Amino acid sequence: MASSILIPMLEQTIRPSVADKVFDELHRQILSLDLLPGTKISEVEIAKAMGISRQPVRDAFYRLSKIGFLIIRPQRATTVSKISLHAVLQARFIRTAIELETARVACHALTNTDHREMDQLIEQQAAAAAAGERSLFHQLDDQFHREICERSGHPYAWELIRETKAHMDRVRFLSLVFASQSALDDHINIWAAIKARDPDLAVRTMRQHLSRIEELIKRIRAEHAEVFETEMITT
Repeated sequence: MASSILIPMLEQTIRPSVADKVFDELHRQILSLDLLPGTKISEVEIAKAMGISRQPVRDAFYRLSKIGFLIIRPQRATTVSKISLHAVLQARFIRTAIELETARVACHALTNTDHREMDQLIEQQAAAAAAGERSLFHQLDDQFHREICERSGHPYAWELIRETKAHMDRVRFLSLVFASQSALDDHINIWAAIKARDPDLAVRTMRQHLSRIEELIKRIRAEHAEVFETEMITT
């Protein structure tokens, strides 16, 4: 008789680890440019400041390096990366390829319940824009795009996008000083097309929305050249 393997039941609630919390905090500071590109940071200093061991900091550093926020070189200081124009435009290409199709699918896949809940999300974005709450608006901006992917039945599409968009996120965050209303207007138009179940219009408005990053780059680079890598803009 084969012996049985006793496996304990796991807790259903997944709690963030210490490394997750370090990652989230550093990600927030890099995204908002509280930690400027070129800033040197060390595992020892972060661990001491947060009152934790170095291992979770090391894990968070590695994850941040994988998405392009940190540059880790052996025997040299770890630094916050500068914004790569190549990475931004690469992310825009990937997002466009994926999100045009998820917008198309959403026109047919979303239910009336989805419509009501997305209406509420648009209202939350409008309130954040009116209050000038950039961090909140950025979170809701991401949520808008993620919800379209997930409610369309393609959550993995957002995972692919998230892996590539870190550099784009910093450009988007900087742009919210002057472009939050236009981003909101785009979302309203995209959502109106999806809600009307008009796939051609949804694709067209999503493409227009995602293409705005090129104009944003030009303005932000002119105003904040020091946070960008020295690159030629190619499209």
